Amino acid sequence: MASAHQPLTGAAGWVSPTAAPALRPPARTPWLRVALPLTLAVFLLPVLAGLAGTVAPAFGWLPAIGAAQPSLAVWREFAAHPGLSTSVALTLATGWAATLLSLLIALGWAAWAQGRPAGRWLARALAPLMATPHSALAIGLVFLIAPSGWVVRWVSPGLTGWDTPPDLATVGHPSGWPLVLGLLLKEVPYLLLMTLGALHQVQARQHLAAARSLGYGPVDAWVRVVLPQVWPQLRLPVAAVLAFSLSVVDVALVLGPGHPPTLAALAVRWFADPDLRQVLPGAAAALTVLALVVASLALGRWAEAIVARVGRAWLQRGRRGGPVAMLMATAGLAAPVLAAVSALALAVLVLWSFARQWRYPMAWPSQWTLDHWQRQAEALWGPLLATLGIGLAATLFSAVLVVACLEQEARQARRADAPAARQRLLVALYLPLLVPQVAFLFGLQVLLVRSGLDGTGAAVVWVHAVFVLPYLHLSLADPWRAFDARYIRSALSLGVSPARAFWRVKLPILLPPLAIACAVGFAVSVGLYLPTLFAGGGRVATLTTEAVTLAAGADRRVIGSWAVAQAALPLLGFAFALALARSARRRAGGMD
Repeated sequence: MASAHQPLTGAAGWVSPTAAPALRPPARTPWLRVALPLTLAVFLLPVLAGLAGTVAPAFGWLPAIGAAQPSLAVWREFAAHPGLSTSVALTLATGWAATLLSLLIALGWAAWAQGRPAGRWLARALAPLMATPHSALAIGLVFLIAPSGWVVRWVSPGLTGWDTPPDLATVGHPSGWPLVLGLLLKEVPYLLLMTLGALHQVQARQHLAAARSLGYGPVDAWVRVVLPQVWPQLRLPVAAVLAFSLSVVDVALVLGPGHPPTLAALAVRWFADPDLRQVLPGAAAALTVLALVVASLALGRWAEAIVARVGRAWLQRGRRGGPVAMLMATAGLAAPVLAAVSALALAVLVLWSFARQWRYPMAWPSQWTLDHWQRQAEALWGPLLATLGIGLAATLFSAVLVVACLEQEARQARRADAPAARQRLLVALYLPLLVPQVAFLFGLQVLLVRSGLDGTGAAVVWVHAVFVLPYLHLSLADPWRAFDARYIRSALSLGVSPARAFWRVKLPILLPPLAIACAVGFAVSVGLYLPTLFAGGGRVATLTTEAVTLAAGADRRVIGSWAVAQAALPLLGFAFALALARSARRRAGGMD
């Protein structure tokens, strides 16, 4: 079987990439030169225009509803809202708790599992966990931890004596702990995936061996010599997790308290109020969420500087062991527990979708049926096709732009300013992930209404692409940059045009990572709630919007059917991508 390092073969036999003759300069490709500006326009203009469209109503100016006199009265009305301080405190507490715990657990598991078989096992489990939408996991967690949930059923009445569901506050607890738990189920896999990607770019194994030879334990050595190297690459992902945790809406609606809710959920409640005047305090709440995110990110940078200063002193002392290594190792063991909770949350969704009768306190349904799926089939079909069509269109559109940008970057890799340009692009890509969705989507909706695009499929696809494109780029960039350019040089030496070399050589070799990146982008699109709600104007129904709506109080068997369909779609996308990747590798003769 051919190796990834074997040269191409042509009519004249084997051609050595290193011995390729002088090549003609690459043909000019004007369409590649406009790829980066077009990409930046696609996902930056909606964010900036949406922010501008939210600022004006927050200061009392929205002529469409008769508010044509800018003033601070909106802010006074917003500040006088009952329970506002509680909403702000809840937002900060749950956002910071979810971020810090996710980071600690992800780093702790990466440190503990380095080189262990358990680490490889959990790494393989990341794909289905990452593919499952937030809201589907949140609904499954409700079915798991509710007073009549699966966990209570396992131990009742034998261990608890509860013949009826206990009067306990779990889902919607005022402290917000169910919301934090729901966020952990998605954020830990994301940060762990980012950490594993960063580890591939440093010589972690060699440095760990050197530290272990000096008498440091495995976790202690990882924290001392590996973490400082990977942290620069984790800074932006951690910032994105913090911004998301402070501004999440769909998970907060399902798991968070309702009176008062988090500030982002309160803003959406105002935006959806039949009284159109309520969008003004809603805009003020959205800008407040943005201010909380900016302040939290600034606080995080300040805290990072303090931790770095203290950490340098700790490293210089060189003392073996200590509480830091013990804390990291203990926290890391929570990763498989969270993976098990996620698996149980998905399992209980499936059980409810096929249960005919499941009375408390029975641990398993007493009767099974397909009736729920048959009754919901007609209602599911429309949102399913809409979800599939929007996801495929947004992913394909984003993939074309990302591939064009990466190919243009590869052709300009020798320029002196290439590394700086790459870093600027990375920061720009993270902008839609750092700006709270609620802070710009309402303003963007106002602009879509004025342009007549509100509620159209094109508008929803465009807004989805704003969020799909960054994830697709982050997934594909490293494999694309690691491609061995000698394959292209060998093809060019045989007289093949640059375009033909790209389509016949480079793209087939990079098809596996491209397929996986597209699966990631498709999963992101399927899980989008607020972008669909605002860009669709409530007229574009997807599996996610319908599942979150049903979670407010429908029959569990109906909710289970919709949540299972929502979770299954991205999983099928990943399965198709993996099958395509394996087929592409076989056709490429094993080249990777």
